[in-house]
This record gives sequence, structure tokens and C-alpha cells, in this order.
Amino acid sequence: MPRPSARLTFAVLATGAGVFSMLQSLIAPALPTVQHALHTSQSTATWVMTAYLLSASVFTPILGRVGDLAGKKRTLVAVLLAVLAGCLVAALAPNIAVLIVARVVQGVGGALFPLSFGIIRDEFAPAEVSGSISNLSAVIAAGGGVGMVAAGPIVSALDYRWLFWIPVGIVAATVLIALRYVPESPKRASGKVSWGGAVLLSGWLVALLLPLSQAGHWGWGSAKVLGLFAVAVVLFTVWLVTEARSRSPLIDLRVLRLPAVWTTNTAALLFGAGMYSIWSFLPGFVQTPAAAGYGFGASVTASGLLMLPMLLAMFLSGVLSGRLEPRVGAKALLTTGAALGALACGFLTLWHDEQWQIAVVAGLFGLGIGLAFASMANLIVGSVPVEQTGAATGMNANIRTIGGSIGAALTSVLVTGRLQPSGLPYASGYTHGWALLALLCLGAAGAALLVPVRRSGRLSGPPPVPGPTRAPAQVR
Repeated sequence: MPRPSARLTFAVLATGAGVFSMLQSLIAPALPTVQHALHTSQSTATWVMTAYLLSASVFTPILGRVGDLAGKKRTLVAVLLAVLAGCLVAALAPNIAVLIVARVVQGVGGALFPLSFGIIRDEFAPAEVSGSISNLSAVIAAGGGVGMVAAGPIVSALDYRWLFWIPVGIVAATVLIALRYVPESPKRASGKVSWGGAVLLSGWLVALLLPLSQAGHWGWGSAKVLGLFAVAVVLFTVWLVTEARSRSPLIDLRVLRLPAVWTTNTAALLFGAGMYSIWSFLPGFVQTPAAAGYGFGASVTASGLLMLPMLLAMFLSGVLSGRLEPRVGAKALLTTGAALGALACGFLTLWHDEQWQIAVVAGLFGLGIGLAFASMANLIVGSVPVEQTGAATGMNANIRTIGGSIGAALTSVLVTGRLQPSGLPYASGYTHGWALLALLCLGAAGAALLVPVRRSGRLSGPPPVPGPTRAPAQVR
């Protein structure tokens, strides 16, 4: 059989990762509809999002590492099948409990990101890797935008269940093409999966993210929230000690300590806090009735259309970054992307009285997301050993998600901490929230400035990691 074309392989990877990214945001605007259709409470309906977040956080780094060890194509197909099953069950779910379980299964698809980056690194010509990663990152970023824009029209024209039926058809076709045309990566890491490390990683992630997502309902000072935070600290400490001593760690801590890796991950944490908060709160701001003193009373569909500039800008800047990266370097693109996010949030803090201002902010932030997503992935992929690609990029995606949870929780405190007699937030709550997001994105730009730069063909900084986890020269 002739070697499959890189374009077809990329199309498979982009479709799978794009669908998963779309599923992240597609259901959020439809939660009130789901709540009504399945006769449940608002607090229970939020678990449709929380379950997905927790599942993706657990499976992304673990299955990224499994792909490094067992084969990336094999793991990719298994993950796509899980996403397919999750979408099918969600489309048929008779009650909220089954829908939540289906969302847990869909969360397995988080591993599509690190697996796709790893396959590109293994299979594509060296000169094509950076541009292909940038293009894939653009698709991933745009997928979240497609979810926000498409949710309203799909629910209005069809039914919320079509939010899952449509991905069923797309993912099914993707599985068939992947089986036939995506090659199995010949490069495998040595060792075995550290299941003890996987359990500890899962434990501290759940213990951290669960109270962050539910603190608004449970109360920040409640025993549940404080207890889970304490458990997260303990499990994280035990996980660090266990991974440091393991001969075959799930996440090689020496790789995470590489200068280009920890600085990029810090930027990912802070930028993720700003990005996910904008995705979560800007549509709600736009949908607020004007009687509250702000907002435009927009429908779900209309608010999605106001996010359209963000979608277009994300995709265009992500694709453009692939052409700019060889000339200006991934560090410059990450710094610029984070700075654009800070500029957008700063603009929103001062000017948010007209719909065109929201559209401008959405476009600016979209430009930042496209540049930042692509450059983060390139920095990580170019800085770690081949056999650690899946685990390292999976951890980067996870850290971005953790940042998003922290940012959303903090913004929620500011927005909903003081309510009008009508039950709607005051305008000052949103203003303070936008200001916080501007500071977080500014911090991400500062972290990006700390990323080591290439000098004389190599990065400055400490020598590569010794032994089997020796790292190649890092990217610009």
C-alpha cells in the first residue's frame, strides 16, 4: 500500500480534534433548553459541563502517554470510538443522568490533541511540522468558536439532541478514514504506563477542578470546597514524589522543568484563565436585558453571531502563525497573542455599551487565541523528546484547562457576588471581571517573555535532560 498523503492524515486529525473542541462549547448555550427538556434543576444541568471538563482533564495526559507507549494511531482510533459512543448515547439520553455519563465518555476525546500533535511530529517532514501544528491549533481554537456560533441555530431549527447527532456522523466517517489511511507511528517510548501515577494524577485533578466548578453552588467556605482543596494539595504532593521516584513515570518531571516547557505552561495557565472566562461570560453579558443597565437582550443565536468575529480571527491568525513562526519565532507569537488578549479585555473594561464594541473585542481576542494556541503547541513539541510528545502536550492542554477553571471561578465571584433585586449582576461585576482577565492575559504575556530564545541555533539555558529523556534543541 502506498504511503498515505500528509494532507489526508492532517484532515483526519483536524476533523477529530475540531469536533472535540466544538463539543466543549456547543452544549453551553443550550443548557437551559436541556434543563427544561429533561426536567431537571439548573445545578444538576451544570454537571453536563462539569463532567466533560473533569473527564477530559483526567484522560488527556494519561492517554497521551498511552499513545507514546502503545502506538498513536491505535490510541487515536480508540479515542475516536469513545467520542462516537459518547455522542450517540448523549443523542439518545432519556434523562440527565445518562446525558452526564455520555459527557464523561465524550471527555475521553481530550486525548485527541496530544495524539494528533504526536502523529504530526512522527509522520510529517521536519519542514512541515511547525506549520501543520499551527494549522491544527487553528482548527482546535476555531472549533470552540464554531460551537458558540452554531449552537443557537441548531437548537432553534432542529433540537438540542442534534448537537450530538451531527458529531455522530462526522466522527463515524473519521474513524473509517483513520483506520484506512493514518499510519501507525513507528516511534514508541520504552517502559509502561504508571497506573499508580495515573490514579494520583486523576485524583488531584478531580479534587482541584470539582470545587472550582461547583464553588458557586456549594459556597467557597463550605466543608466540601475546602476539604477537596486540601485533598488536592495532598494528592498533588504524593504524585510529585511518586513520579520523581518512578522508573517509568506517567509525566517525566524533568521534562516539565525544561525552561521552554515550564514557561510555556505558565503562560498557558494564565491565558487559559482569560480565554475560557471570555467564552463563558461574554455571551451571558450580551444576552442580559438592557433593563439591567447594560447588555443587549440578545438571543442565543444573536449572541453567537456576535462571537463570529472571534471564530474567524482565531482560524485566520492560527493559520497565519504557521507562516510567521519560522521568521519571528514561537515566543514572539505567544507574547503577541497574550498581549492581544489583554488588550481586548482592557478595551472591554472601558467600552461595552455598543454591539460593535463587543464584536471588536471578540475579533481581537480571537486573534490572540489563534496565535497563542499555535505557538504553545510548537514550543512544547519542539522542546521535548519525541517519546514524551503525547504526555507533554497533553499536560499543556490540561494546564490550560486548569487555568480556565480558575479564571471562570474567580470571574464568577466578581460577576455574581452582588446581584440586583431582579437577580441579575450589576454592571460593575462584569467590569471588574474584565479587568481581572486583562491582568491574567498580561501575566501570560510576561510569562511568554521568559521563554528561552534560540542563540546560534540552540536555546540558551541548562543542558538537555540526560538519559532516555534527552530533549532535542528547543524551538524559537
